[in-house]
Amino acid sequence: MKDEIRKLARSLGVDDVGVDDVGVAAAADYHSPLSPPLDSIAPGTRSIVVLAYRELSTCESPSPQIAMGGRLDVMGFARSCTYRVARLLEARSGARAMTVSASYPLEMSARTKGTVGEVSLRHAAVAAGLGSLGRHNLVIHPEMGSRVVFTAVLTDLEIPADGPLSEDLCTGCERCVRTCPGEALAEEGRTHVMRCLKVSQPYGIGGSIRFWARFGAASPEERTAMLRDPAYWRLYQAAFIGFQYFCFRCMASCPVGRPGADPA
Repeated sequence: MKDEIRKLARSLGVDDVGVDDVGVAAAADYHSPLSPPLDSIAPGTRSIVVLAYRELSTCESPSPQIAMGGRLDVMGFARSCTYRVARLLEARSGARAMTVSASYPLEMSARTKGTVGEVSLRHAAVAAGLGSLGRHNLVIHPEMGSRVVFTAVLTDLEIPADGPLSEDLCTGCERCVRTCPGEALAEEGRTHVMRCLKVSQPYGIGGSIRFWARFGAASPEERTAMLRDPAYWRLYQAAFIGFQYFCFRCMASCPVGRPGADPA
């Protein structure tokens, strides 16, 4: 089954699916401090198949619209690949297979603040041997560096696991720390999520709540002006796109996996 998954993934153009071409983590080796237990999502899960996709240089663009467009391209491509792999698993083995896409699904609530995935793809990727966590708390892939997006398939089929990498791929250059406009990485081992969101998703739920709170207290004339303000237009756009990122600096600044990049 592992060989069939590898062949299909390669034929679809998935950039890397790990050691021996398949990134597989045993469910028992997956540990996420914030996400719910796997059994509460997919009871009986034995294996997590993790797929890796290259984030293109669009993440370097000063235009957040171009940068986010590149992310949407990756997500669209990845959803199709993940579905195909899950369908193969169910058709060929009779196993149960559940897809986990990039960014979704996650619980939107006051408890999670929309920042905790139902499955932590970062921790799944590390458990599957697809990289190690860097100073920016993102996964660093051996070839693609930090410019990588993951999806996964949860299955009750037991597939030989690859195990985590023994190598720490982070160079310790701290470029990610220095270039973070929200100073969200000031404390090693932690991402200050609210600082990050204010910069990376200014038109997310926090921005929406603040806008509509002001709108409710405004006069008719002020409301008309607010609806003509670019801030409202961006909120409107983000409502259709979903998580609209305006900052990719931690990913774009990391030198690992970039030919000719100075790691200092």
